[in-house]
Amino acid sequence: MNLIVAVDKNWGIGYKNELLVRIPADQRFFRETTTGKVVIMGRNTLESFPGKQPLKNRKNIVITRKKNYEVKDAIVVNSIEEALEQVKDVPSENIFIIGGASIYEQMLPLCDVAHVTKIDYTYLADTHFPNLDQMKEWKITGESEEQTYYDLEYKFLKYEKR
Repeated sequence: MNLIVAVDKNWGIGYKNELLVRIPADQRFFRETTTGKVVIMGRNTLESFPGKQPLKNRKNIVITRKKNYEVKDAIVVNSIEEALEQVKDVPSENIFIIGGASIYEQMLPLCDVAHVTKIDYTYLADTHFPNLDQMKEWKITGESEEQTYYDLEYKFLKYEKR
């Protein structure tokens, strides 16, 4: 399985259920990478999307503890195990974990590829992603040239589990 995330210098990913920054090239990369695939997310991540609607042209699986939670055009499950059951026949490379922090943390051990947009800036963040640079089982296997968006510098990194 894959995961895809944008992080700041301190591996921050969000503040008050919002992304830290919206970088058009990062959003394009996310869309191109996940379109036609399965995306697995927590309820808060879904509710942070415009109109609180699932992503178009993807199979959306939403994990929530809320019983009777319903979302048009998404599969709602109440546990990681139920989410995994929904994707048991899907090739691993077509499954993307897209957040939030709790889902990333629980699903990270099940993933073997991480697409990380690393932003060279420190934001005020209340939600963080585990620091893959401090985990010996993860290794950078791909790195883009440094990109800029106004005064922000960032890179697209691909990590793979050894």
